[in-house]
Amino acid sequence: MDDAPTTEPSPDRDGPAGPVTDAGAARRATGVEAVKVHLTLFVVLALCAVAFRFELVRALGGNGLSWAYVFEWPLFAIFALYMWWNVLHGGRTPRRRSHRERPAAPAVDPRYAGMLEAWQAHQRELQAAQAEAEGRDPPGDAPPAR
Repeated sequence: MDDAPTTEPSPDRDGPAGPVTDAGAARRATGVEAVKVHLTLFVVLALCAVAFRFELVRALGGNGLSWAYVFEWPLFAIFALYMWWNVLHGGRTPRRRSHRERPAAPAVDPRYAGMLEAWQAHQRELQAAQAEAEGRDPPGDAPPAR
């Protein structure tokens, strides 16, 4: 199996950061892997339940520090459920829509288009001034004919 990244873009798998690589692609756990994940979850949840009961008995017996663990073990169980879901489903997020499915939206709100143009003109002026101060040609200008 080749783990090299794909170079051709795919409309389903491209996101804001570019194409998804095959090595980073999410894969759903099935078969024996899924059974192992389920058994691990069962063991972890059983351990959390036993530890919760143990700490609750100690806390009710007067050990003040055990109250922190009474609330901590259920949080561990919730985290185990979260990780179980991610491992079982390959850490996938809901599928993104392709660029063709996205509604056409202007890049800049028309109310602010003038501000964007003014900002871009200001940036060009700053680049030209910096180039002049450094003694080189401003960006975007052709070199002078000799």
